[in-house]
Amino acid sequence: MAQYDQNLYDVVIVGGGPAGLTAALYLARARYRVVVVEKEHFGGQITITHEVVNYPGVERSSGTGLTETMRKQAQRFGAEFLLAEVTSLDMGGEVKTIQTSRGELRCFGVLLATGAHPRKVGFKGEEEFQGRGVAYCATCDGEFFTGKDVFVVGGGFAAAEESVFLTKYARHVTVLIREEAFTCASTVAEPALNHDKITVLTQTEVEEVSGDDALRYLRYRNTQTGEVTEYRPLEGETFGVFVFAGYEPATDLAQGLADCDEQGYIVTDRAQKTSCDGLYAAGDVCIKSLRQVVTAVGDGALAATELERFAAAMQKRTGLHPVPPSAAMAETSEEKEKKDGEGNGLFTTDMLAQLNAVFAKMSSHLQLHLGLDDTPLSTELKGYMEELCSLTEKLSLEIDQGSAGDLPCVRVCREDGSWTGLAFHGVPGGHEFTSFVLGLYNAAGPGQAVEPEILEEIRSITAPVDMKVLVSLSCTMCPELVTAAQRIASENANVTAEVYDLNHFPALREKYKVMSVPCLVIDDGKKVSFGKKNVRQLLELLK
Repeated sequence: MAQYDQNLYDVVIVGGGPAGLTAALYLARARYRVVVVEKEHFGGQITITHEVVNYPGVERSSGTGLTETMRKQAQRFGAEFLLAEVTSLDMGGEVKTIQTSRGELRCFGVLLATGAHPRKVGFKGEEEFQGRGVAYCATCDGEFFTGKDVFVVGGGFAAAEESVFLTKYARHVTVLIREEAFTCASTVAEPALNHDKITVLTQTEVEEVSGDDALRYLRYRNTQTGEVTEYRPLEGETFGVFVFAGYEPATDLAQGLADCDEQGYIVTDRAQKTSCDGLYAAGDVCIKSLRQVVTAVGDGALAATELERFAAAMQKRTGLHPVPPSAAMAETSEEKEKKDGEGNGLFTTDMLAQLNAVFAKMSSHLQLHLGLDDTPLSTELKGYMEELCSLTEKLSLEIDQGSAGDLPCVRVCREDGSWTGLAFHGVPGGHEFTSFVLGLYNAAGPGQAVEPEILEEIRSITAPVDMKVLVSLSCTMCPELVTAAQRIASENANVTAEVYDLNHFPALREKYKVMSVPCLVIDDGKKVSFGKKNVRQLLELLK
């Protein structure tokens, strides 16, 4: 009889987008132990797409809805999931070692499905005005440009689709395409070409944007005629520039291990195997002519099938056997589906499972101190926190009478009532649910694993630092910055990290001229920075 190793996986999948989720489904269904490690949110880039209509068999869905179904399907076959950042891969030897922000993983094979992130064009002022009018996510930042003119840079699928989405907010949208026409399928381009609030200019490049605390000037040029156009909004107005110019592959983990092409995409064979033994790649991180959900899931399925053979061979060679997954297919009836979706009260079954796992690891008791006013949002926050505290003896609720400041607010305090430095203003739902839960775990201890040198750097901060993280609950890029800020604050009493759902605090939006999220405000505006950041990047900024 085989001896099972509790600490060994057949496969570790890095990246929780469609490719990684599909591979997890195939491997778990074949009774191989697999864990998907994702540093931000399960679902990948497609979760910022508000409508998916070209995935076979699914007539219409959101990107989030589609990938959440994939995740649940893989989970029911026994796939495991871990929210953490993979920091390094040791592919030497028969058993590979994966270092993450939450500890070490051991496995036979690794699948890189890390996807890609938005590519910057490089026009003058692009970096300087990121968050001040230059944006990369219509879902996250479109509402900031309600009633304003918007320019879209790019001619691919994202530019065509998102330009139409932006008409929900913008007064008018002008699409600037470097090529002679949209480069995506005509069925995708036609809604943009025929929309009465969209103007499409081809063979056009952006040369410069500028302004003061927001965009006030744009210059673009027709590459065929040389004609230069300068755009300035009406006095006192601003505008937006959304860049959809493709993606850069997230291949840092593959550097020095696997061959990549000149653009940084990983080279694989037809079985998705890289030049490194035991390392496979799937999805947008690979060289391919079409980057769509349907091609990503195809890559994931093919890679998983090959990894099944690889894992089986390694089990035989080493005599080591990971514990097979425990499938729950008996619970996939319509009744169980409904139960999974509903959960208990405010929290779904999946959310309850996530909460219980965190509560079990928390080493100390926490008090949640509520600052409330007479608004419906305060009533919602109070109900949310009451139900959360009812789930465990490790949390208790206190109402701070006569609270001042930005309300409603929940402050995370220690058992003696002293403040940990963590707070959330609003209701921590949407994409911020997980980051709020991780904040509790970090405050109570032991917290997410941090490399010793990083921990030393966090604890060396001696001057007071006040961080405000301004977010949108629909933003998929906000949680990484929130979690990083909270992790630092939880380890250093000199640092505070307060998160604000910007939708409910318009005064902050105006004060700091926020036109993109996440927005990090340090020491009441001495530094203002935009975009997601991990702990290392945030520490660099705090220096």
